Parts: sequence; structure tokens; C-alpha cells
Amino acid sequence: MQKFFSNKKLIILMILIIVTFGLLAVTVNIRDKKNTPPFVQQVGNDVVSVVGGVFAYPTNAVKNATSEFSDLYNTYSENKRLKSRIGELAQNQAKLEVVQDENKKLKQELKLNGTLTDYTTVNASVLSRSPSSWQSYLTINRGQTSGIKKNMPVMSGKGLIGRVIEVDKISSKVELISTDNELNDKFAAEISGSNNKNITGVVSRYDSSTGDLVMENVNSTKDIKKGQSVITSGLGGLTPRGLYIGKVYGIKKDNYGMTNSVYITPAAELRNFTVVTVIKSSVSGEN
Repeated sequence: MQKFFSNKKLIILMILIIVTFGLLAVTVNIRDKKNTPPFVQQVGNDVVSVVGGVFAYPTNAVKNATSEFSDLYNTYSENKRLKSRIGELAQNQAKLEVVQDENKKLKQELKLNGTLTDYTTVNASVLSRSPSSWQSYLTINRGQTSGIKKNMPVMSGKGLIGRVIEVDKISSKVELISTDNELNDKFAAEISGSNNKNITGVVSRYDSSTGDLVMENVNSTKDIKKGQSVITSGLGGLTPRGLYIGKVYGIKKDNYGMTNSVYITPAAELRNFTVVTVIKSSVSGEN
């Protein structure tokens, strides 16, 4: 029974389609004849319009849907492309900032090299710096092939930062002046006093709480003033004389109140640098 009613609906639908097309053909034929009464022509026009609209609706709907889908897809593609461009711009900006930072540091090293007229120098980049020994050691990308030797002093920016303690073929290990290693070789230093009398001592430790270097074994503190320059003295033979260390910040007595220690503000930024200069030798051949 259900199949019969289904077939019956299909038959009715086909009859309606045939009648509609037949009526459409008749109305088109009679409206085009000159002798057809105006009323009949009007009815024919109306029928053609209604039937045409019925069949045009699904076609227009499909066309509109296709157009909207195309617009949506184009918008999606454009959005995806713009997001990709934003990512590229962000990456390029990051690269630019790195290059600018490196250029700034290299310019600082060039200014430093301009002041070291008595020495030959080699610029190097920091390869690694362990967080556990951040203030004690680092590794640079220059070694034996670049003429680097043990005990050569190392500077960054415009100040002394340490000395080479191990040398490999293409890399070297640098012990920083801020190391907490009590057995390291200290830096003999001097402060220019009045009447050309130099005040000597040893930069022996680093005060991590203040960021200052501490100069001990000072032969006299009488003529020391804040802001005076501190340089290497050359005593001991490991480090040449005249390498800039920093400026006097102040004088403090030790915990027992017996001896004076000179606190020095380092010329180099000891916590953060990526480019260094190794002092190879003096022009006269002095190491």
C-alpha cells in the first residue's frame, strides 16, 4: 500500500510538470499572436513569469550559494596568507633586533681596539656560558688556530673581564674576573694617585650583592678618590700594564676593621655580553 501511494505521488508530480510545460507553451504561443485579445496576452505573460520564476529560483539559489562559497573561500585564503605574512614580519623583526644588537656590541669592541694601540687583538664570540657558573667561566669561538694562548687577558666593551685558562683548536675557556674561585690568578692593578704616585693592589674578588670588583692588599688609601681609573699594573707578568678595569666606587674596611678594600665599578658589563676581545700581545712582543 505504501509503495502504491508513493507511485501515485510520483505520477501526480509528473502530470503537474507536463501540464505546466504545456500551459507554458500555449501561453507563449497565444501571447505572441497579434490577434490575441489583450486580456489573454496579459494572462499568458503572468503565467510565463510565474512558471519562469519557479524554475529560476533553484538555479539562482545554487548560483548565489556558489558565489557566497567562493567569496568565503577567498576570504579564508586571504586571511591565511596575511597571518603567514604577519609571522614572517615578526621573525624578520626578531632577526633585525639580533643583528642590531650584534652591530652595537661589535662597534663597542672596535672602539676598544682603537684604544689598545700597544697590543694585537682578536675578536671572539661567546659560545656558551653555564648558568651554574655564570659569573665564573665562559667559552669563546677562538683557539689555537687563531693564535690564542693560555693566560691571555680578555676584555669586553671597554673593560677587562678575565683571562684564558684553557685553549683548544678552535675554542678557549675564559675564567672571569668575577669568579668565586679563590685559587684563580688574581689581577695586579693600580690606581693613579697624586704626584704621579701609583697605588697598587690586587683585584681579588667580586661582590655579587653590589656588582663591584674588590681590590685588596692596597699599599695606601690616602690619595684614593671616587671616580679614579683602575688599570692593570703589569706586575706578575701574566697581564700587560694599562688594561682598563673600572673606576673607584669607594673604600671599605674588612670585617675586622684592619685593612682597607677598594670597591671598583667594572667598566665592562660582567653579567651580559656576547662579544669579547682577546689581548694577544704587545707590539714589542711582551706577553
